[in-house]
Amino acid sequence: MSLSHTAAEYMLSDALLPDPSSSRAKLRLELPSDRLLKFVTVGLPLCLVSLAFAREFSAGSQISCFSPTNFTGKQSAYTDTACWDSLIHHGFDAEGRAVTKSLWALKVFPYSLLVVAVLMYLPYLLWRYAAAPALHCDLLFIIDELDKSYNRSVRLVQHMKKVQQASAEPEQFWEEYERARRERYFEFPLLERYLSCKQHAHALVSIYILRNLLLLLFLAATCLYLVFLHLNIFFQDEFSCSIKTGLLQAEPHIPSLIPCKLVFFSVFQLISLSVGSVYILLIPVVIYNALQLCQWDKGLLSVYEMLPAFDLLSRRMLTCPLNDLNVILLFLRANISELTSFSRLNAVSALREATANKEDIDTVIDFMTLLAGLETTKPKH
Repeated sequence: MSLSHTAAEYMLSDALLPDPSSSRAKLRLELPSDRLLKFVTVGLPLCLVSLAFAREFSAGSQISCFSPTNFTGKQSAYTDTACWDSLIHHGFDAEGRAVTKSLWALKVFPYSLLVVAVLMYLPYLLWRYAAAPALHCDLLFIIDELDKSYNRSVRLVQHMKKVQQASAEPEQFWEEYERARRERYFEFPLLERYLSCKQHAHALVSIYILRNLLLLLFLAATCLYLVFLHLNIFFQDEFSCSIKTGLLQAEPHIPSLIPCKLVFFSVFQLISLSVGSVYILLIPVVIYNALQLCQWDKGLLSVYEMLPAFDLLSRRMLTCPLNDLNVILLFLRANISELTSFSRLNAVSALREATANKEDIDTVIDFMTLLAGLETTKPKH
């Protein structure tokens, strides 16, 4: 008998979770899909702009004008510089009237993509400074309490084992155990009440929805901006430039218009098409991230209902999912590796479903009492 008692004690001591490590201070405060969105929305325009600038520095002039044959080399260089500085197309409408069209959007296009990258980073700055600190504290507390609640259950079974061994009347011990279950002496209400309180808070969910709305707005605005460029400018790689201004206005040998061609035009077209197509594909991802808050992640809570009196689901306490608790559950799922008790409780839940007498296992305490060898005298529920 002493050998079985010793084996039960060793089994219960091994069931305890180790002390939490310092890695919990490095919790993931971004969902995997949000991290992917940040990497693509911010990194893509920065990468393409750097390539465009590298080509500009390597290729030299971004414009090539067809100067008259009587122009010297310095005059041709001046023509290219003047036309690049003005970047105004001089043409004629259907009635033959002179019209001008500014192509300055092409010159500022690389810098506009830098502005796009900064705008795309603003929603993540909002989340990092407005919501991440509070979320980090919530996750640390909840993860710590979930693991502690599991350890409390195991220690309770250890104590029950010692009391049962020292009890002269086993039936009286189990009557006391059943009375304690009915009067809910085994519950650990702090965590459950904390999670219930988070159901009535809306700070995190408001910031998360605002973050996705801002990102969606910036994606749509960038796509509309690129469509505007393509419809108005990105189909005109050649234009007529006039350099008869200032001191050259009265020079008779200078033609009124000089044809010019934009050397970088195809590169800018490719960059704009790449950014626009990728951003259009990311819009459904942003919408999906926001729609995650419209349903509960009940898989995580259902596993932790193996803890005594942890019954957020069975007591129908989960109401409208648009609250801070749902956001916390999403990030708990992203940090599931930090929840050491989850894998063990998940295994207990699977064993409960596989056992023949499911009514004998209501909580992890029941499961531990069965493992400790107390089922021989334990009354059936």
